[in-house]
Amino acid sequence: MKKPTYTKDFKEDVIAYYKSHNNTVKEVAVKFGMHPSSLKNWIKAKEKHQEDAFVGSGNLHKEDAELKDLKREIYDLKEENAILKKAMAIFSRKE
Repeated sequence: MKKPTYTKDFKEDVIAYYKSHNNTVKEVAVKFGMHPSSLKNWIKAKEKHQEDAFVGSGNLHKEDAELKDLKREIYDLKEENAILKKAMAIFSRKE
C-alpha cells in the first residue's frame, strides 16, 4: 500500500482546524482520514520551522541546507589537506 502524500496547503489547513477547534489530535486526524502521529509531526514541524515547515520531498530547510554545505566544504578541505601532506612528503624526501 502506498503511503499517502499531502500538500503543504492541506497540512496547514488541518493544523489551523486543529488549533481553532477544541478537538483532540486523534479526533482531527480521524476527521481528515490520517494517522494521528502524522498530525502530531506536522504540528511539531510547524512550531519548529514556522513558514518553512513543509519544504517538500527532497528539499531541505534553510538551516539544514547550510549545514549540509558546510559539512561538504569541511570534507573537501580535509581531502585537499591530505593531498598536500602527501605532496610535501614526496617533495621533501632526501635522495
